[in-house]
Amino acid sequence: MANSFFRNAFNRMIEARERQMSRYVNGALLSLDATTLKNLGTSHEELRRKGATQYLF
Repeated sequence: MANSFFRNAFNRMIEARERQMSRYVNGALLSLDATTLKNLGTSHEELRRKGATQYLF
């Protein structure tokens, strides 16, 4: 049981970091122009819908 508790905690931590990184990348992509985003197969609206955050490091 202890193994599954720690495994679940680890998996949830990884999932949270993946969501955080996705929001960070979306924030960085929002700084690109519409033509570049279209070439990447996305748009400003789609990125905003997915969520975007800009972090200052």
